[in-house]
Amino acid sequence: MVKQFLEQKEKKVEYVELIYDLIFVFIIGRNNALLHHTENGFITFSAFVMYAICTLAVIQIWNYTTYYINGYGRHSVRDHVFLFINMFLMYFLAVGTRSDWQNGHTMYHIAWALILLNIGAQYLIERRHHKGDAVETRRITRMTIILFCEAALVALAMLEFELNGSTYTSLGAILFGIASVMLAGRDKSITRVDFEHLSERAMLYVVFTFGEMIIAIATYFDGNMSVRDIYFALMGFLIVVGLFLSYGVIYDHMLDRERQTNGLSYMFIHIFLIFSLNNITSALEFMRDEDINLIEKISFMVGSILIYFAFLFATSRYAKRRCHMTKGFVIRMVILAVVFAVLMFLFREVMLVNIALTVVFVFTIFLVLYLSSRKMERDMTADNHL
Repeated sequence: MVKQFLEQKEKKVEYVELIYDLIFVFIIGRNNALLHHTENGFITFSAFVMYAICTLAVIQIWNYTTYYINGYGRHSVRDHVFLFINMFLMYFLAVGTRSDWQNGHTMYHIAWALILLNIGAQYLIERRHHKGDAVETRRITRMTIILFCEAALVALAMLEFELNGSTYTSLGAILFGIASVMLAGRDKSITRVDFEHLSERAMLYVVFTFGEMIIAIATYFDGNMSVRDIYFALMGFLIVVGLFLSYGVIYDHMLDRERQTNGLSYMFIHIFLIFSLNNITSALEFMRDEDINLIEKISFMVGSILIYFAFLFATSRYAKRRCHMTKGFVIRMVILAVVFAVLMFLFREVMLVNIALTVVFVFTIFLVLYLSSRKMERDMTADNHL
């Protein structure tokens, strides 16, 4: 089994996967639009619940698809047919993602359940090719059961909505999928994954999410372009750049892409990494909106950025040996985060200062990561000369 893993050719990201990702780019914008429904100075609770469900459901679908392609995809006609079927169904998710949830709920959940069944059917078909491999059979069987059970919960959510108008079973379906996959990932005997391909796919989704953020801050360039307008436009742009560069340092210089792992935790981390980026996108749009309450506005921005960096640092478990974060480093980062949060709330009424503090915090983290990566590269070079 190990020999087979080591000898398998590196899996390249194919153009069909990139075409499939385009539908997710469209849905990211649809999901973020849900947060524009405010009441009494902030996002309504129902709108945020819909946003959380729709965003997590879509990211999870992408994870399921990517993980299957990574492990078993052969870029065959069958793979392409299943992929395009799911892409077609994703349009119904996109159309069903709207503020009047009641009118799109049934269509959304039918498409969602069918997508999960589609991916589960691919695993079921794949199982026949691994009858002599107990480890692979166990892995495939687990994923098939998880997908079919989650599809059943999604179908149950439709019944719940018809009975009492609530959507909590939908969120339960997502949490069931996350918890089940994480438990399955604890099986150390299952390591059949091309981590270089998996990490590249995750990176591309992050890039697409940053693309939506770039589109969102275009509103900063509206208006008369006074000195104040230009200042906010520059600060907003620098925040996006700093967040992106921080991810780039981790991906390009610290991540051990040749690592042998099942990759499940890495994909789990990216669910919430991408979720936090979507939140930051909306938080940036709120920064100049005077109709949004100050406390809620600052809390949303600070919380989203801290969650982003927390999960970005969590990827260090997949870093090269010299890049693992020490206890001292974690303590320094926590102190820096606390100082950032305190200052943000102290200057909550001065947006000019507030957005500048965000830039300083983001670039401080980037510089720490950049300098750490340079030190790691110098140490590795010195070791090679010995």
